[in-house]
Amino acid sequence: MSKFKPVGHIGLFDHEENKAKLSKLGNPLEKLGSVIDFEMFRPELEKHMLNHDKKSNAGCKPHDVVRMFKLVLLKRFYNMSDEQAEYQATDRLSFREFLGLSGGDRVPDSRTLWLFQDTLVRMGLEKKLFEKFHAHLETLGIIVNEGKIVDASFVEVPRQRNTREENAQIKEGAGPGLWAEKPRKQCQKDVDARWTKKNNETHYGYKNHVKVDAKSKLIDTYHVTPANVHDSQVVEPLISEGDKGQAFHADSAYVGEEIEKTLKDKGLVPQIIERAFRGKPLTDEQKELNRVKSKTRCRVEHAFGFVTNSMGDFCVRTIGSLRAKGVVGLTNLVYNMCRYEQIVRLKLLPIPSLKLP
Repeated sequence: MSKFKPVGHIGLFDHEENKAKLSKLGNPLEKLGSVIDFEMFRPELEKHMLNHDKKSNAGCKPHDVVRMFKLVLLKRFYNMSDEQAEYQATDRLSFREFLGLSGGDRVPDSRTLWLFQDTLVRMGLEKKLFEKFHAHLETLGIIVNEGKIVDASFVEVPRQRNTREENAQIKEGAGPGLWAEKPRKQCQKDVDARWTKKNNETHYGYKNHVKVDAKSKLIDTYHVTPANVHDSQVVEPLISEGDKGQAFHADSAYVGEEIEKTLKDKGLVPQIIERAFRGKPLTDEQKELNRVKSKTRCRVEHAFGFVTNSMGDFCVRTIGSLRAKGVVGLTNLVYNMCRYEQIVRLKLLPIPSLKLP
C-alpha cells in the first residue's frame, strides 16, 4: 500500500468539485459571468459579423458570435496573443466555463480568433459595443454624473528600428510609401505610432485619452491618438452634452486659458490642478486647493492602475492606428465590465434596477 494519497482516479463529481474550488478561490470570470448578460451584444454582433449574403447553408458553420466575442475579451483581460488565448482556452477550466464549452467542444483556433477580432475592429464595432454597455450602465443608474475626470495613458507598441531618415519621412507623412520595394518589411512597420518623452522616459506608440465618471470610476468615453499628441489637445472630443453643469477634473497638463474657456462655454466647471511657473511659485492657498482637487482627480489613476496591474497594462501587439484603436477600445470595455462587477459585488453604489442574468 502506498504511503501517499492516490492519484489518477476519475470521480463522478470531479468536474463540479473543481468548479466549486475555483469559485471558492475567487474565479474572476465566474464573477463577470454572474453579473453581465453577454447576450445583450448578440444583435449587434450577428448583424455585422455574420455573412448574410450566403446563397446556401452548405459549408462549415461559423462559431457562435457571442462566444467569439467573449474569447476576444479574454485576450484583453489577460493581454494574451491569439495563440496563447487558444492554448489557455483549451487548457483552463475557468476559460472553458466562461466560454460555455463542454469537454468535447473545440476551441476556435488562433487564426479564426485573429480574423474575428480584425473584422470587428475594421468595422469599428468595438466602439459601438463599448457604447452599448455604457448605455446599459446608465439604465442601471451606475453612471452618476456628479463630475468627470480626464487623463491619458501611454499605449506601448513594439518599437520600430528605423533610420533617422526614415523617421523624418514618417513624421512628414510619407510613411505609407516607404519600403515599397520590400512589401513584407512594409507590412511590419507601424507608420502611425509616434515617439515621445515624459519625465525622462521614452515612449513609443499611442495614447488612450479617457473621461471617467468621478463617482463610479467607470470610463465614460475615450479617444486614441499617437503618443506625441499632448493631453490638452484632446479635451473637446471627450466632452458631451450630458456633461453640462458638472465639475471637470484634470491634472496640470490641462492648464490653459483656452481650455478653461472651452470648458466654461460648454457649461462645465473647471477643477484643474494648478502648477507653478518659473518665477511664479504656487501660493499656500493654491497648494491647499490643489490638495482638495486631487482627492477627486486621483480616482482616474485607479482605472489605469487596474489595467496595469490586473490586465497586463496598455501594451498592444498590433500594427497601425486602426488596430491599436480597436484593441484600446476593447481594453476600456473590459475595464468597465470588471469595474461594474466590483461595484455590484462590493455594493459600492445602490443599483435598484439591477437584474442579474
